[in-house]
Amino acid sequence: MGDWSGPGVVALPAGARVRGRRLTDAASPADFALVLAPGPLPSWPYRRIRWPDFWVPLDMADALDALHEAHRRAYAGERVEVGCKGGVGRTGTALAAMAILDGLTPDEAVRWVRSAYRDGAVETPWQRRWLRRVRG
Repeated sequence: MGDWSGPGVVALPAGARVRGRRLTDAASPADFALVLAPGPLPSWPYRRIRWPDFWVPLDMADALDALHEAHRRAYAGERVEVGCKGGVGRTGTALAAMAILDGLTPDEAVRWVRSAYRDGAVETPWQRRWLRRVRG
C-alpha cells in the first residue's frame, strides 16, 4: 500500500489509505478520484457518481461499482481520493461505504468515519439508511 499522508487522508479499517476532501480545496495529485458532486474535476483519472447534496446516489449499481473500484485501487496501492462540494456528507458516506467493504457493519462504519475522518460525516438519516444496502 502506498505511503500517503496529509489533510483528509485516513486509513480504512483494513489498512488502505484514502483521502476525503472538498473538491474546491487544493490537493496533491491522486491516482484515482471518486467525484461526488458537479464542479471542478481533478486533472488525474476520476469517476463521477451522480449524487445530489444531502441525499444518496441516483444510481445504486453505478455507485457500488465505483466504490468497489476505488476500494480495489486503494488496496492495490494507488492514491485514491473521494470528494464532494463540502467534503462531509457525501464524502463521509462514501468513506463509510468503503469501510463496509472492509467488513464493518453500517453502524460501525458511521462511527469509524466520524472518528477517523470528520465528526459530522454521513449527515442525513437517508445516507445512514443507504449504507445498509452496501455489502462488504
